Amino acid sequence: MEEDGIQDKLAVLIDADNAQPSIIEGLMDEIAIYGVASVKRIYGDWTSPNLVSWKESLLEHSIQPIQQFAYTTGKNATDSSLTIDAMDLLYTEKLVSCHTSIVG
Repeated sequence: MEEDGIQDKLAVLIDADNAQPSIIEGLMDEIAIYGVASVKRIYGDWTSPNLVSWKESLLEHSIQPIQQFAYTTGKNATDSSLTIDAMDLLYTEKLVSCHTSIVG
């Protein structure tokens, strides 16, 4: 929300393993209602062919891909990495008012 002409700065963190590229347009439109997405990151194992469909959306919306290798099956390292970054941003990044995590 805007207060005294200053928009909130938001962090958007996406779990690419569990979200689809088709959500990006609506997501970014919704976020714009509440402020400016000053941090946009997406987490996943980018060596996986399952995430190829994200490539165009990342470029179009300036979303930074974060590599998280799937070293162990059945364990979701992506969720852990996203959560750690979210906490780090909330406690150390003075430019971010709040964050939005998109996880499945």
